[in-house]
Amino acid sequence: MQFLGAVIFSLGMVLSTVLIGLILPATVLFPFRVRTAVARAYAGFIIHSLRVLCGVKFQVRGREHIPEGAAILFSKHQSTWETYALQLIFPPQVWVFKRELLWVPFFGWGLLALKSISIDRSSGRKAVKQIVEQGRQRLDAGIWVTIFPEGTRVAPGQHKRWGIGGAILAEQTGYPIVPVAHNAGELWPKGAFIKRPGTIQVVIGQPVQTRGRKAAEINAEVEAWMEAAMQEISGQAAATGKAADQ
Repeated sequence: MQFLGAVIFSLGMVLSTVLIGLILPATVLFPFRVRTAVARAYAGFIIHSLRVLCGVKFQVRGREHIPEGAAILFSKHQSTWETYALQLIFPPQVWVFKRELLWVPFFGWGLLALKSISIDRSSGRKAVKQIVEQGRQRLDAGIWVTIFPEGTRVAPGQHKRWGIGGAILAEQTGYPIVPVAHNAGELWPKGAFIKRPGTIQVVIGQPVQTRGRKAAEINAEVEAWMEAAMQEISGQAAATGKAADQ
């Protein structure tokens, strides 16, 4: 049944991605809130299908920490799951991502229509400057900026050095950072066709104030919180597994 559910889910995901890749570019003349509403409906379909067909649910703690104004979202990156779920949990947002994703048919077209920030990660300071300039524009317009500081998907239990671009954006704009930890990679690992049934744990931390602080200090504080939150999530998952075995 898990295999059959995975087959139907994957088929629905491919077809809906093709459809949204055709619809979103046609909405570029509409206000940004309309475009994000379309993208949110697509994300909702994926997350709902994942729950019904694969048994993957999610639980969020810390929603009260989401500020009313724009902020910079720092999220753990373990899976494809968070690229959909974050759109449902948080206000309208744009992502910072590697420009190669724009070359992916349909999916890349949708990203382009959503005013996302595509960077050449090999360009160093030029990429950071782009993040700051375009990120400031989005934030000043009331749009959240989502950043995966690890830069790429990292398997559960592994660690990758954080990039500095998001912290520099926070340093130079003064917008707060909202950190998010989760264990989606345990249920939907990178490249996995069959998903593991269960409940993804999502923890939203208190906003980290950045005004008047240096990027390295900001990164260190958010990373420390992220690692502690991930250990807490892993400990709870282990305890739940032991209880289920008894």
